[in-house]
Amino acid sequence: MELFVFVAASIMILGGAIGVIVRPNPVHAALSLVLTLFGVAVMFVSLHAHFLAAVQVIVYAGAIVVLFLFVIMLLGVDRTEDISVEPITAQRPLAVVIGVGIAAIVSAAVVSSADILNRQGEGLDLTTVESPDANVRQVARSVFGDYVFAFELTSVLLLVAVVGTVLMARRISSSEKGK
Repeated sequence: MELFVFVAASIMILGGAIGVIVRPNPVHAALSLVLTLFGVAVMFVSLHAHFLAAVQVIVYAGAIVVLFLFVIMLLGVDRTEDISVEPITAQRPLAVVIGVGIAAIVSAAVVSSADILNRQGEGLDLTTVESPDANVRQVARSVFGDYVFAFELTSVLLLVAVVGTVLMARRISSSEKGK
């Protein structure tokens, strides 16, 4: 039975990965990515890592792929857009305000995590390996303690990538200028 689950999940992963590469339609490629991520979740379940399987489905197959689909739909892969017309006149000042707010939130997270790291476990309920939720607590302690700055930096990087994608898609390519 384990061999069957492994082979089925491997076929899901490889088929989805190949689909991401060969599909010309970006929406179909994103759905192939969902298949790949579900295959990885099945692998986690077969290894009795149920928490990681749930995180795989919720975070990656849920949130990240929805973000990809949102960007694909936002870009409108089937139409061209005139960038000389500003669709929302107040978007630039609003973007500055939101950018300053995000920078303040990231700075506050870094400052608060430094305070938590300096305490080094004072008053925390340290779990043992025998505890059924020891792995979850250890992952949470690592993510929200030791590596909170790295995760905040990654979230800012993803946000910059989405904004950059939107800006690049709005630019008129040299082939479209001549038409």
